Amino acid sequence: MLSFILMKIQMVRNGRSGNPIPQKKEATKRKAAVENEINNGTFIPPSSTTVRMFLKDFVELYGTKRWGLSAYTANTGLIENYINPLLGDQIVQDVNRRTVDRFIQRLQKTPPVETPYRHARTEFVTACTIEKIMKLMRCAFHQAVRWDMIGKNPFDDAILPKREKNVRAIWTSDIIRKALDNCSDGKLYVAINLAFACSMRLGEITGLQWDCVHISEQDIANDNAYVYIDKELARVDQKAIDAVGQKDIIFVFPRLMGGKSSTRLVLKKPKTESSVRKVWIPKTLALILRDWKEKQDTLKEFMGVDYIDYNLVLVQETGRPCEDRIIGNQFERLKKSANLPNVVFHSLRHSSTTYKLKLNKGDLKATQGDTGHAQIDMITDIYAHILDEDRKINAQKFEMAFYSNPDMRQVEHQLQVESAPEPNPEAFMKQLEETPQLMEAFTQKFVEQYGEHILAQLAKKMTEA
Repeated sequence: MLSFILMKIQMVRNGRSGNPIPQKKEATKRKAAVENEINNGTFIPPSSTTVRMFLKDFVELYGTKRWGLSAYTANTGLIENYINPLLGDQIVQDVNRRTVDRFIQRLQKTPPVETPYRHARTEFVTACTIEKIMKLMRCAFHQAVRWDMIGKNPFDDAILPKREKNVRAIWTSDIIRKALDNCSDGKLYVAINLAFACSMRLGEITGLQWDCVHISEQDIANDNAYVYIDKELARVDQKAIDAVGQKDIIFVFPRLMGGKSSTRLVLKKPKTESSVRKVWIPKTLALILRDWKEKQDTLKEFMGVDYIDYNLVLVQETGRPCEDRIIGNQFERLKKSANLPNVVFHSLRHSSTTYKLKLNKGDLKATQGDTGHAQIDMITDIYAHILDEDRKINAQKFEMAFYSNPDMRQVEHQLQVESAPEPNPEAFMKQLEETPQLMEAFTQKFVEQYGEHILAQLAKKMTEA
């Protein structure tokens, strides 16, 4: 039996040619190793399963249970477009670290796959996409180890190409004010306010329903107006719905008349559990939303039966959902017409994070509660850019204190004088007169420092005057 196993092993590893092991010494060594593996329960029988066959099982047994709709579509796309064409015919048990390095090298020379709705922006597959492919394959081959198909995962310590991290351009608060001043589209105006004030993703904004918007007069008066974010609007592949099921889907919008699209528009759960959150909103935004609701109710009454009410905050004239691309197109027009810096809509969420960190002096947890980020390092990366501004100020102060003047004490005194507020005796006296407790505390402190006789002399001079 053992000889038969050894022969099969060599057939697999010699290209299935059936050639016997050429040297007796190697056969004896391998025999001892196999016997040891059998005794230890670690022996893995040879298999001719290809990567393509294995990934099909992996998606069916693992992906359909662990992935959401978007992840299913993205991962199966990576498999079909890049993994199977380059690695699909390889035997799983033949994949080693060198195979992985070759695979990465070939990916770096592979043009990205284009679709009718998505055009390639680079000549070859980006380092970001390669990183996603390696993450997927690492997960897949982890299952191969778990299924006793291989002994170790060759993707565990793969060396990835260097990824250049581009800092996302964002708008400052002044630019956002300018954008709002020049915005004539109601839906976009509301969307920009929600993105900036509430740190919401675009899908969360377009999926927001009125029963999750708490803007009653009492809520506003008590500074308790808020939105509850528990869903998002998304267009998903019908194949993903068929494979994963509707566990994450809250509502499927009906197709338009005669529609034959392979995708469906749905309201679904957010991408992570931390994305479900309650975000308190400023009074001004609450009033903007109340005004928007009144206008929407007027439109609903005017349209009558032609209006389909899905209780959404942002809708088209007939009540149909307002997809991301509609807001995106309006956003592009606004940038051009108002001559605004070119950023993507999602950058408003980063602007929001930056602005809130400045306001709360770096309270990472409070900011994370608003943004719904699963990992706090997303917040700290943004906070690092804010700290850079303070570090520049530190350098300017260092220049004044050390390099500009050899007598450091003079410069320090100048800095203290510049930073000290200019005294206002009249305002101070008025404050003392209006606040008896403050007057009493001031008198006690004055007596402790200068003595009662000085206070008596001052009182005598004030009486004589």
